[in-house]
Amino acid sequence: MKPLPTELHPLVEGYLHELHVLRQLSPHTLKAYRMDLSELQNFAQEDSVELLRVSNAHVRRWAGRWHAKGKSSRTIARGLSAWRGWYDWLTEKDARRDAQEGGARANLTANPVDDVKAPKRLKSLPKALSVEQALALVNQVVREAEEKKDLESVRDAALVDLLYSSGLRLSELLGIDLMPSKDRQRESAGWLDWDAAEVTVLGKGGKRRSVPVGPPAMKSLQTWRAIRAGIDCAQQSPALFISATGARLSPRTVQARLRTLALRAGLPTHVHPHMMRHSFASHVLQSSQDLRAVQEMLGHASIASTQIYTSLDFQHLAQAYDKAHPRAKAGKD
Repeated sequence: MKPLPTELHPLVEGYLHELHVLRQLSPHTLKAYRMDLSELQNFAQEDSVELLRVSNAHVRRWAGRWHAKGKSSRTIARGLSAWRGWYDWLTEKDARRDAQEGGARANLTANPVDDVKAPKRLKSLPKALSVEQALALVNQVVREAEEKKDLESVRDAALVDLLYSSGLRLSELLGIDLMPSKDRQRESAGWLDWDAAEVTVLGKGGKRRSVPVGPPAMKSLQTWRAIRAGIDCAQQSPALFISATGARLSPRTVQARLRTLALRAGLPTHVHPHMMRHSFASHVLQSSQDLRAVQEMLGHASIASTQIYTSLDFQHLAQAYDKAHPRAKAGKD
């Protein structure tokens, strides 16, 4: 594509002036409008079309060129919005100046950008750890707990083990009590059934669900329960996961601890609690292929929310194919 024109059409400059003076848009927004309208003018020059004679077909063709050049859906949508706004302004300007003499008129009968939409945005896939990375993280924190046997290490091992074992949201994890409580003063948001190896949590929309907890995670939790019982101020808090002062852990504390633990485990990515949930869902789906069961364990109201993990599963299979299949290897030689 040719360089963007340095001189804009007088009507484009007039529109930008009104955006600045009347609507008082920020310099950053005005710069974006100028860039998008410059590209419109450049497209018109390339196709030898007058700006005031641009048709709907032209706009569709130019949006397609943007897409072919790798422009994101968001960028294309922003550009089309700027073009649409300018052509709307032109038609309104004509209506206001019908009774006046002089001045440029667009003589537009319709906005050529109407009904032109940007390509649908691709839904970004959730970031998940590989099975090897997840196991490296969990094994690291469990090993540290076994070696140090201090409050923080044992608690972190139980916390990370439970996150990966049951796919809980951070808010659900921190709402868990040691035992269920229901009285006039308060009702537990979540609790552990130590005998049944299940955790009950309060999810989105006030819906409760029970999720199984695997034997390794239950072992980590039982070790933590024993340590927790020895904390003097622990009896004053019903929370399962507490600090040394007996306070329920905050989201920031868990996020910071998980980030530190992941670095110590040598993981090359920023690990956050929701990534553990994504990893749980992806890995269970890879093994079981039971989308409905994963939906229930995650607490998704719609299975459409769970289906995104099938894309992660496909990525896993594609990578395995590339590594293992003889023809895939031959194609890279």
